[in-house]
Amino acid sequence: MDKEKIKISGFNNLTKVLSFNLYDFCITLDDDQKSHYVSYIHDKYNATKITEISTEIVRMIDANILAVSSQDYDPVGASSMVLMSDIKGGGAPIPSAQVSMHLDKSHITVHTYPDAADPDGICSFRVDIDISTCGEIIPLDAMNYLFEAFECDVVYIDYVVRGYTRLADGKKIYNDHHFNSILDFIKPAIKRNYTYLSDINMPQDNTWQTKMMIKDLGPESYLLNPEDISHPDVPEKMRLLREEMKEVYHMIH
Repeated sequence: MDKEKIKISGFNNLTKVLSFNLYDFCITLDDDQKSHYVSYIHDKYNATKITEISTEIVRMIDANILAVSSQDYDPVGASSMVLMSDIKGGGAPIPSAQVSMHLDKSHITVHTYPDAADPDGICSFRVDIDISTCGEIIPLDAMNYLFEAFECDVVYIDYVVRGYTRLADGKKIYNDHHFNSILDFIKPAIKRNYTYLSDINMPQDNTWQTKMMIKDLGPESYLLNPEDISHPDVPEKMRLLREEMKEVYHMIH
């Protein structure tokens, strides 16, 4: 039997999309450590774990989960998709046939991309998170949580507002919240951890982009085994790791 449809009343075609792309790096000294790294990433960021992160984002931005889909991949990687709306309410669930309210169609998708194939042993983990919302929900409110939920060495943040909605008098508006920069939504304590910052703001086009790269840290931040700190290959590995970060940050090929 087909599910009963939820009736939509009102009109909204203003879509806000936050794309949060992060890279985390790690030094491995042999093939066994590469395998250990892949297992570590799977345990920490498998489909169940990233769905939990998505669920927390939904809670933070005052949305409501409609449906969830998730998948782990062989040999590596995971995906999660959460459909949501800004319908909120307590008490017993209301049968869909009785629902008559403005439903804002929104979703969160998360995809992970572990990479342990580098011959020099510089492993990386990329996460692509897209939060697409309508209505009054502002996905930028989840920004600080994303930094806290993941280890972020290099970060790309894109934010766009598309479409339009109408005021009560029929006038179209193309953005319902105004700000100067994505950085306005990031805590100062988080921003202090980053040394490279690129901030592109085109409010006339409802488009913003910020790029960030972590400050120089010691090898203890990137080694799987802290006892490897005195390994003779570590200084060269650190040089390669920093070059890898700069390449990703600047997209140099």
